[in-house]
Amino acid sequence: MEDNKIDFNKFDKGIFLVNVLGVIFDTKTNKILIGKREKDPYISKLSWGFPGGRPEYNEEIEEALKKEIKKKTGLDVEILKVIFAKIYPEKREFLSIYYLCKVIGGQEKAGEKFVELKWVKPEELENYFTTSFHSKLKELLLNLKNG
Repeated sequence: MEDNKIDFNKFDKGIFLVNVLGVIFDTKTNKILIGKREKDPYISKLSWGFPGGRPEYNEEIEEALKKEIKKKTGLDVEILKVIFAKIYPEKREFLSIYYLCKVIGGQEKAGEKFVELKWVKPEELENYFTTSFHSKLKELLLNLKNG
């Protein structure tokens, strides 16, 4: 049987590791849920981040995001829409897609790679992130409370 592995070294562009992330926004408190990670295997400087993960090839992206959020936060979410996508200056092979989400159930509890969860105001987010925080994403998050 032929090996179907892709030799990524042959590609100079267009091949990325896809990560889906949930921006879980609480309209009552105007806060966003973030989780604290320790010893991230891909980006050593990463500390706080949005819950999510990499989808498997056989699953729908939004279903994968719901599953990853449940594992990391204990919460069930409804995905509202895609709000942003970016590549990281720290790791150019990573492509993250950000989805706006709201909680619809579950019990909040840090799990799988998250050691702590925290609800923060959009204007405080950048204080927690030790990796790049895209100015367009910041603008989008600051405007959540306004509309």
